[in-house]
Amino acid sequence: MQRPDLTVLAIPAFVGAMGAEFWWQRKHPAAPGEERAGDYELNDTIASLAMGVGSLIAPFVTGPIIRRLTPGSTRAGNVLVGLGVAAGVATTIGDVLRRRAEHGGTLPAAGTLPSDQTPPTTVRSRVDALGLMTSGSAVAAVGSTAVAAASIWAMQTSATTLAERSPLSMRSGATAYVLAVAGWDVIYYWNHRLAHESRWLWAVHVVHHSSERYNLSTALRQPVADGVTMAVPYGLLALLGIPPRYIEDARAINLIYQFWIHTEAVTSIGWLEKVLNTPSHHRAHHGSQRQYLDINHGSILILWDKLFGTFEPEVERVRYGLTRNLDTYNLGTIATHEWRDIAKDISTAPTWSDRFGFLLRGPGWAYERRDALAPAALEPVSEPVAG
Repeated sequence: MQRPDLTVLAIPAFVGAMGAEFWWQRKHPAAPGEERAGDYELNDTIASLAMGVGSLIAPFVTGPIIRRLTPGSTRAGNVLVGLGVAAGVATTIGDVLRRRAEHGGTLPAAGTLPSDQTPPTTVRSRVDALGLMTSGSAVAAVGSTAVAAASIWAMQTSATTLAERSPLSMRSGATAYVLAVAGWDVIYYWNHRLAHESRWLWAVHVVHHSSERYNLSTALRQPVADGVTMAVPYGLLALLGIPPRYIEDARAINLIYQFWIHTEAVTSIGWLEKVLNTPSHHRAHHGSQRQYLDINHGSILILWDKLFGTFEPEVERVRYGLTRNLDTYNLGTIATHEWRDIAKDISTAPTWSDRFGFLLRGPGWAYERRDALAPAALEPVSEPVAG
């Protein structure tokens, strides 16, 4: 019999806590004329709850897909690799031909500036056509490579797989359980930090930061694409002899703890603020002001942030959301906007370094690089930056 997921069992408590928070807000209303970001707003709450339900359903959909797309294990996975190679070759050929066409098929004479020559219209048309060809193949090449890498990573680093490879026997008892919770917490810190420092992971995590509200419903606004990314594997705990069932419980405990810190109703919990991640610390993490960007990544303990230099206390009143917000409650946009932007950036990037940079490097770098590559006559497109 399959063990129940503790996060699912906790759903009635989540609902009850949101009801209690809403009741508290009604008893302690905002001052006249003041809009309080912690208050519930119907459309925002519906979007958060819907994303929460989606995050529970998504693994049942993405899991089988990832397994079917594992190179070396399935035919579909091998086809995926072949597609990536073919698209990469086509893109590279297109890049070479486009560069040659930009010079009229020959190198410019020594001492001649590009501005001294006026390429024929036919050359410009040829360059544009090659650009259209390579834009689609570039997205296919980078996308198929990313999916193939994510599927291999997921299969090879699962707790079950690594438990079978562990030289240690599986432990049981309270000590092993505590080690599982603590181990998950420190790995979570690094994965959460990477989710703000790599655009691939940010495309998954940005869902959670997309709300301009901050209440317990925001905690349930979870991503639906965890399966198509790469991160520090929690399965590493299995190599230390921690049973997979303990690791799964540690995941649930970690998520359940994070629920209560998404509130403005609790200002401080005294001296425990020095050790634990609290509503105050996490409010700062959700802030869009510069001093609050990419800080306080811990889950249960705030000690990791203090140890690795990413701690910032809540001082200035927090402005929640992204530095440039979505201004929509459309679930499709919330879940996919960053993926679409990555694909668009890759399609217009001139080099392989830029293409993979738009996927792997930080969101801030990506947006600055996009503006640098954009024609001077065009207005830069406003996009949300990691918050």
